[in-house]
Order: sequence, then structure tokens, then C-alpha cells
Amino acid sequence: MENVIKDDKYIGIPRGMSYYEHYPFWFGFFNALGIRVILSDKTTKQTVSKGAALVVTETCLPIKIFVGHVVELLEKGVKRIFVPSIQSIAPKIYNCSKIRGLPDLIRNIIKEDFELVEPTIDKSEKNQGFYELLKGSVKCFGITDFEIIRKASKEGWKLYNNFHTMMRNGISYKEALKNALNGKIILKEDDNEYPINVALVAHGYDVFDDQASMKIFDKLKKMGVKVFSSCRLTDEQKIEGLNTLNQKMYWANELDMTGTAGHYLKDNNIDGLITVNSFGCGPDSLMIEKIVRKAKDYNKPLLCLTIDEHTGEAGFVTRLEAFVDMLYRKKHIIQKNSKKTKSEAFIPQTNICENIGV
Repeated sequence: MENVIKDDKYIGIPRGMSYYEHYPFWFGFFNALGIRVILSDKTTKQTVSKGAALVVTETCLPIKIFVGHVVELLEKGVKRIFVPSIQSIAPKIYNCSKIRGLPDLIRNIIKEDFELVEPTIDKSEKNQGFYELLKGSVKCFGITDFEIIRKASKEGWKLYNNFHTMMRNGISYKEALKNALNGKIILKEDDNEYPINVALVAHGYDVFDDQASMKIFDKLKKMGVKVFSSCRLTDEQKIEGLNTLNQKMYWANELDMTGTAGHYLKDNNIDGLITVNSFGCGPDSLMIEKIVRKAKDYNKPLLCLTIDEHTGEAGFVTRLEAFVDMLYRKKHIIQKNSKKTKSEAFIPQTNICENIGV
């Protein structure tokens, strides 16, 4: 990483937390300003261990992973690291305390000498909106011209919109990200036949990180399951889903959970729902409790999976297989009964009196 140290116009981005949703924007934005983006490598067991060693045990898995990525960037020689403080995305709509205090956490647990780029967005406060976030992101590079920043943001939005357009059209996360970063938009969906449709209700950082989720998308695909996630939905559809659950939005990432679940609970093409959340996540535990109750009202099968750094893959797969097997059996019974109703409809015996005494 000798290059990195000599070249001052770069920024390191940890591959965790908001990276999974917002990275296309930041990649386009920084590149438009001539700032080189250096990503940490993909998450490994060592990444998790490095992060877990620096925080208290009760810290949730995504935060441990994020801390591990910061450590690994520093090990690569990256001395300027981007850790935005995302306080509130709309008036009175807040992130959880661990996300809000992420820059403070990194500053206090990592004692090495490095530059922490920590712009803030807090739409519950005055003058802490989106453009203040952008200004804070490039202040360390001496970029202050608002027009230059605004023009660069358009490049970021272009990549971001292309990425999410592909995701809404069923393109896998990896393909959508690769295409977006290369300036492409490809909308060819997987046209294979899948006998079972499942909605995966989770935050991106819990399921798009292969180490954390144990490649849940790939596992379900091998079982003959087509997966629908929050990424396939518009914000309007998720808000409608919130209304289905009679839920008012409070948490910034609530649309990923209750909004998504509410939408798919009403969808007759969805055979069941799987929730994935990190152990110790307070907001998610409240949201999942609401989802469980509503799933019973809609008679929709639901599997709740909780992950942490100790989750074993064997047990994880066993639960997935058992749930999918149950969905197969339930669908088979429904289809069998449906065929009986059509081809073997009950015909009452009308000549019973004539047969008496015969």
C-alpha cells in the first residue's frame, strides 16, 4: 500500500453497514471529484474476530464487522477512513444509537494515528441535511465549491439509481453492483422456474455480506427457492406495507423490516417469509415481534433467523431446509386439494330413495 500513502487524494471505505446500500453513490461522487476510493476486502472470519476483540460482547454483529474492516484498512496502510454519522434520515426518524455513534465508537476504540472523515446528516435538526453531509465528506480535500460538489453528486445519484433499478428488477446484488460501478444497467432477470417464492426480510448488511449471512441467497436458490427482498420494492410499496402492519415509522431502517414484511404478507404469490436479524439488535427485536403477530393473521409461514459471530452453518442450513421442505409440502397439499375441487367435485346421490330395498 505504498501508493496509498504517497497519493494523498484517496479515501478508504469499510465494507460494512451503509456500504451495502449507498456505496454506488459514494463511488460515483468521489470519482467525479478525482478522489480514489479504496475498499476494504470482503468479510472473513478474521475480519469478524478483529472487530469483536475491540468492542463489548453485547455489540451486534454488523458493528463488529464494520470495526474489523476499519482495522483491516489501517493494516493496508489506508490512513483516511470514511465513517459518516447518519443520525436521522427524516424529521423524527432516527437510526439506532450504535449507528448514530459509529464515528465516536471508532475514534475511541482504535488508538492508531489516522484521519477519520465523519460528515453528519441529521434531518431532525436544522442545517444538517444532505448537502451538509457532502460538504463534510470532501472538506478534508479542500473542496468547498458548492457547484462542484452538486455536480459530483449527480454522478453519484446516476450510479445509485442504476444500481437500485437493477435490484428492483430482480438482478442479484453482486451483478447489480458490478454493472452499476461499470456504468452499465442490465435488466435481464433470472428466468428460471422456481416452485417456491420466499420473501427475505432483513437489512442489507445482514444478508448481502456472505460471511454474516452464510450466502443465504445461494443456499435458497439451490433449494429451488426464488427470493424476494426489500430491494425489489419502492419506498411507496414499503410505506404501504407499514400501514398493513398498523405501524408508524420511527427507525430509519424500518422500511427494510416492517415495511417489507407488510408488503409481502399480502402478496399471494409469496409462500413464506424469512427474517434475518443480528443478535442483540433492539429495534429489530421489536419489529420482528410485530411481524410474527401479523404473519399469524395472514396465515403466512414465517422463519426467524438470528445471527452472530458464533452462528454455526450446519444448524443454519438445517433450519432453512426444514422451512423450505414445509413450504413444499404445504404448497403440494394446496395444489392437490385444488385439483380435487375441480376434477372430483362432490355430486350428491339423488336416487337414494329408488335404491331402498333393491
